[in-house]
Parts: sequence; structure tokens; C-alpha cells
Amino acid sequence: MVAALLREIQLQQSYLENEVVETIYLGGGTPSLLEMEDCRELIEEIRSSFAVSERVEITLEANPDDITSQKLRGWKEAGINRLSIGIQSFFEEDLQWMNRAHNAEQSHNCIKLSQEHGFSNFSIDLIYGTPLLDDEKWKQNMNTAISYGIHHLSCYALTVELKTPLSKLIKLHKSEDIDPDKQSHQFLLLIQYMEEAGYEHYEISNFAKPGFRSKHNSSYWQGKKYLGIGPSAHSFSGLSRQWNVANNSVYLKSINENVLPIEKEDLTTIQQLNEYIMTSLRTIEGSDLNYIEKKWGKEATIVVRSAAIKFINSGKITTENNLLRLTKEGKLFADGIAAELFFL
Repeated sequence: MVAALLREIQLQQSYLENEVVETIYLGGGTPSLLEMEDCRELIEEIRSSFAVSERVEITLEANPDDITSQKLRGWKEAGINRLSIGIQSFFEEDLQWMNRAHNAEQSHNCIKLSQEHGFSNFSIDLIYGTPLLDDEKWKQNMNTAISYGIHHLSCYALTVELKTPLSKLIKLHKSEDIDPDKQSHQFLLLIQYMEEAGYEHYEISNFAKPGFRSKHNSSYWQGKKYLGIGPSAHSFSGLSRQWNVANNSVYLKSINENVLPIEKEDLTTIQQLNEYIMTSLRTIEGSDLNYIEKKWGKEATIVVRSAAIKFINSGKITTENNLLRLTKEGKLFADGIAAELFFL
């Protein structure tokens, strides 16, 4: 597979049109299981195939149970300068309920170990709104993260996907269902705790100390071009998006024949505008009506502003300097509000 990834990087050289690569993200699977030499090869191939910034952010997704001193040293040597660790919880019963491979002790130890090996810039994921997680435990999870001096947190409400073991257990009444009111309450607690601890709530699910925003994730919300490599990987050029076939065998066969295994969708002008609204409204900067008028015309601005009035009146959106920003209450309904602002 690694050989195919290296070949795809070469085949995709023209996609970014010589734009400088500011972030590299090894994720979307279990890259922490990669051999050190594989990590080095992939990063070196990206550096040789694209114009890469001298201050590039190189992030690796890692599971707590995969993190060892040897791997941390190897990742450092390979050029990785940021980790994203899937902690999820510091409580044993929550991890077991979520069917995670690691335990609570590993949740703590992997953070200490990463810090000991010089990884000061890393993020952890936490999950809230699970049946076993009451408010006191949620506060303890947040306090634990804060006490470790972690600069970036990504926090998500538990979602139940159809046809998963959890959805079947809930349907059979063998597991408690998700409580949306509890999730909303714990989200507001999250905002309060993070703000009091000096974190910037710069995107719906993301909190960072000043200077420690995820540059990679921010590029998605800012509508920048990005290139994904590997099975199921998605790419975005600003005018179109493309995605690789998910099947590993089909992917490998295609790459071996020097053919990119992609499907492509060209975005209409309206789709581009709606995508901007969906992503920008999630951020602390909000949706810029001046930018919308400059790029999509005055009519688009009038339509979007008109649709926003009821949310401004209900206290879910604030408007200042022609910027539409979600309030704390508005953040509870971010996707629904964005959909109602769409230019149809």
C-alpha cells in the first residue's frame, strides 16, 4: 500500500497548481501503525513532489495504545511536529462502552510520554453526550485535559450511525439511547470551561490556546485547496472536489496502471457559495457578507442577509461589520442555521 501511496503522490503533482503546502496530515485511518521508514518516505516524497513551506505543520493521528517512546523518537526524526491523539475519555467505563482498544491508564500515559519527548504541540479528542457520562465526569475530563497543559482540544458529541453495533443495541433496548438535551447541556458546559481556561473557541468542535489552532483543519474551513492521498481520500480545488475509490484492491490495481482511481464533481457557483456559508459559519470569524458580495454578487448578499434576520432576532446570530457570527445558543444549531442561509 505504501508504494501505491508514493506513486499516487507523483501522479497528483499538478493538482495543487504549485501552491505552497502549509500542512501535511497523516490520518483518516491508523497511521500510527506505519513503520518509521514508511512515514519518512511519504513525507520525503511530498517534499520532493510539491513546494512545501519551511514552517509546514505535519500532524500524525495516533491511538493512545500505539504511542511508545521508540515511535515518538521516530516520528520526531521523520519530521512530524504535531500529534492528534484519540483519547475520547479518561474513564475506563466510558472507553469500554465505546469499544476503544486503549484503557484509561493509557489515556494518561500517552500524554505524559508525548510531552516528555518534546511534543508540546498536540491535540486530543474528547467525546461528550454518552449515556455513561454525567456532568461531573465530563467536567473531570475537561479539567484533566486542562491540567496537562494541552494546547488544542477537538470535542464531539457522540453520534449513532445506522447499522453499527451500537445502533443495534439501542434498538434492542440493550443500551441507553443518546439524549440530545444532555448533549446540548454538555456542549455549553464545554464552551464555558474552555473559555474560562483561556482557550479560543475558533470552530464549533475545536478549542485552542492562542497560536495553537490546527492549521490543517483551518484550511478546510477557509476553503483552501487540499489534496487527499489513498483509498477514500477526498480532494478540493476550490472549483471541484474529487475522491478516490474506497476499495483497496481496485485502488491498488488502478495506481499500478498509473491511472488515478477518482470520481469528480464540478461545483456550480451556487454550490461554492453554500459551501462557503456552511464552513465559515462554523468558525469564530463567521461568514463575511462583504466577501460574499465581492465573489458572488449583491443578490447573493441580499438573500443571505434576509435569511439571517430571523436568527439575528432570536439571538442565534450576531451581525457586526457585515460579519454573521453564531452566538453560543446558535452554535447548538449550526448546521441547520447554515442550511437555511443557503442560496437556493
